[in-house]
Amino acid sequence: MNSLKDLVRRNRSYRRFYQDVSIPEYVLEGLVDLARLSPSARNAQTLKYFISCMPQTNEKIFPHLSWAGYLKDWDGPAPGERPAAYIIILNDTTISDTYFCDDGIAAQSILLGAVEQGLGGCIIGSVNRLKLQKALNIPEHLKIIEVIALGKPREQVVIEDMKNGDYKYWRDENQVHHVPKRSLEEIIIKCK
Repeated sequence: MNSLKDLVRRNRSYRRFYQDVSIPEYVLEGLVDLARLSPSARNAQTLKYFISCMPQTNEKIFPHLSWAGYLKDWDGPAPGERPAAYIIILNDTTISDTYFCDDGIAAQSILLGAVEQGLGGCIIGSVNRLKLQKALNIPEHLKIIEVIALGKPREQVVIEDMKNGDYKYWRDENQVHHVPKRSLEEIIIKCK
């Protein structure tokens, strides 16, 4: 059985996948259901979701995403390492222009559910939203917030202690992805 802490530790930003390991639509629907059941500011529930697990639709999504800004010599996953599926989080402006922090709550629920099923993902905020919206014929009142790339992880991501305040992730010579984290003592503020 997975503890919540174990799921959170394994929930890393994976950017390379086994592209040929498909994710069925019902799995994506189940992940969106986790988001649906999650808390929503004011309980307005303004978020909607575009799901894709078909290669031809995935090919329309991929060119509009930017990957791993700190890895300057890497343009993103190569063919064969690209996501097998995507969930695009949208805000329905006919309900409200404001979604507060609902997208973060929904994305975390989706990713924890993915990890529980042996999958991994990456929240991508660097998106050419207008071009992607047009490519997918998403109605104008649904605004793209972010894209979650999903698949069976093809890379190892490790957490390590942050050194000298350097928070930038990096890859070593074996392509292991390192993610520095601040210590618990550094982030908890105690009043005296």
